[in-house]
Amino acid sequence: MTSRALAFYRTLIRIWAVVITLMVVTLSSAATAENISFASYQQQTTAWIKQNRVFQTDEPDNELQWNGPAEWRPATPTSKGIILVHGLGDSPWSLVDIGKRLAEQGFLVRTILLRGHGTKPADLIQADIDEWRQTLAQQVDILQKEVAHIYLGGFSTGANLVTSYAIDHPAIRGLVLYSPAFQTSQPSAWILPFITWFKPWLRKPIDGLPQQTPVRYLNTPTNGFLQFYRSSKEVQQKLNQSGFDRPALLVLTEHDSVVDVRSVLTSFTQHFSHPQSRMIWYGTAPHQDATDDRILVETDYLPEERISQFSHMGILFSPDNILYGRTGKERFCRNGQTQDIYVQCLIAPNEGIWYSDWGYQEENRIHARLTFNPYFDWQSGVMQEVLSAGE
Repeated sequence: MTSRALAFYRTLIRIWAVVITLMVVTLSSAATAENISFASYQQQTTAWIKQNRVFQTDEPDNELQWNGPAEWRPATPTSKGIILVHGLGDSPWSLVDIGKRLAEQGFLVRTILLRGHGTKPADLIQADIDEWRQTLAQQVDILQKEVAHIYLGGFSTGANLVTSYAIDHPAIRGLVLYSPAFQTSQPSAWILPFITWFKPWLRKPIDGLPQQTPVRYLNTPTNGFLQFYRSSKEVQQKLNQSGFDRPALLVLTEHDSVVDVRSVLTSFTQHFSHPQSRMIWYGTAPHQDATDDRILVETDYLPEERISQFSHMGILFSPDNILYGRTGKERFCRNGQTQDIYVQCLIAPNEGIWYSDWGYQEENRIHARLTFNPYFDWQSGVMQEVLSAGE
């Protein structure tokens, strides 16, 4: 055999070795995905958080629990299950009160953690929406092995992800969407794909300023915003093409600083066609859509609660939440105001604080971010009515 022929056969053997290795890895990965349980997913994710997280308190076990995937089971066996997905820079804790209430309403409830979250903001530099989609799809597959009827819910970016998935999968019975970010309020977001590679942070981390809390990030890399932008463009396209014909609850506040709520309102009236779908709108009645009686309006100015307006995140939480409730441990004083007001907010007693969305200012009043929803019980009742229409 010539040296040239021998080299050829050696190369052929190497190629086959690579092919066989790839086949083994692929089959192994498929078997792992098929056999993994939610409990093992929880364990693996929590271990990853523990290894990579920058802890913010002297209670690391609490932080692991708050940031990891969670599950709530109803008191009796059920055929209904729902997966809840958090937003950009947030954690499964953002859905804790909604998850508990859904379990009381008869659902097997699970939350997931999107890769890049739960540890430190810099981990979002490598985040990718494809991996977020994969995590959601895998957990839907796992849940389908336990219950017959699947629902999905999400907050902000998470609402985009679950809506896109549900449009493509008719077996999903219904949606609950909190501050769905179908359209950003930032008109310059289109530039994100062009600047991410040379500007990793829109707001560079500053030594001495906190970058995260026990349950969420306070700063987000440019790539995180890019993945959010991709999720919003995708869901817009799918809604325009196909709409959504199953029951859905959309919850919005008029003064959301993140979402273009008028655009989402239009999407609801035009693309969410089920007669039992509902939109809860906190603020002034949107008169141009008064003909759609599926829109439920409640004021977001509640002076008896010292609330000037509702916030993007505040609609999620019960007033009794241990971190974000009326007497919760976490107060969001970095709220778009001056440094002087920020310092006053940090030291003021609860009765001296008013609440609003990002950027609201009023003379002689100190405003922190609103982190609880006085209408939470009523809102939960509407959620139950909407989802029951999917049974």
